[in-house]
Amino acid sequence: MSSSKAVAGSQFPKMTVQALDGSAVELGALESGRWKMVVVYRGRHCPLCTKYLNNLESFLKRLSEDGVDVVAVSADSQAQLQDHLQKLSVSFPLYYGLTIEQMQTLGVYISHPRSEKETDHPFAEPGLFVINQDNEIQCVDLSNNPFIRPELESLVSGLEWIRNPDNNYPIRGTYP
Repeated sequence: MSSSKAVAGSQFPKMTVQALDGSAVELGALESGRWKMVVVYRGRHCPLCTKYLNNLESFLKRLSEDGVDVVAVSADSQAQLQDHLQKLSVSFPLYYGLTIEQMQTLGVYISHPRSEKETDHPFAEPGLFVINQDNEIQCVDLSNNPFIRPELESLVSGLEWIRNPDNNYPIRGTYP
């Protein structure tokens, strides 16, 4: 099995996904001087994803104050995302339509559904990318199952420390 992946220090790949209204958006587009956290989640069928996204909302103020915007994306359809909103209490943008090719470009693990009860398409396992102001991947976390994800307090505290210019903290994990 071979795979490619977006690696720390590389440019976040350009890719287009869909917003809830069906419009196309660039997943990693940055606002001037700000960073972006891109959370790849499994989809509506995953109660752990729902819990993680809802918990992430409670850290949004700290992240925003530190110059980090948050978005989340899955391979779900527009209808699946719309249905998932009934279980979500988030104010950050949620996107849908992540393709298998895009998942492979990001290097996230991809799974087939266990049954049609779960979902009707291959889906991404959890991934998290923090993109700095230069569109470089500052931090990356990939998991092959829903049980392993960055603990949010540690993640946000770490980003606050990294974002402090006094710490001059480089991108880690770039040794060839």
